[in-house]
Amino acid sequence: QEQMTESGGGLVRPGDSLRLSCTASRSAFSPYALGWFRQVPGKEREFVAGVNRDGDGTYYADSLKGRFTIIRDNAADTLFLQMSSLEPADSARYHCAGAYWNRNSYFIPTRVADFRSWGQGTVVTVSA
Repeated sequence: QEQMTESGGGLVRPGDSLRLSCTASRSAFSPYALGWFRQVPGKEREFVAGVNRDGDGTYYADSLKGRFTIIRDNAADTLFLQMSSLEPADSARYHCAGAYWNRNSYFIPTRVADFRSWGQGTVVTVSA
């Protein structure tokens, strides 16, 4: 199971922007759809955004559309999550994940069970 490593979290104020990054080995990245999830203590891991393996299709949790953008750079084996207009409710540990292979190149998984590789996460805290 490949290791994925997130970075970029921190303490920000409401309304600020933040960009998270995720790196992994090429074998973990290029053939697979990727996603971002977030989790707060005591709650289930929540889908945030996903991107298909070619990077030309994305999908977002309804509540986050327009504020978050997922971008994959296959040449650099890096996944990004650009977050804007952050709110205290966005405070969580954010995890990137690599999905199981799917023959459909347009497939964007959204369930935790669809992903096989996970990072340890990076913590985002939004507070005044």
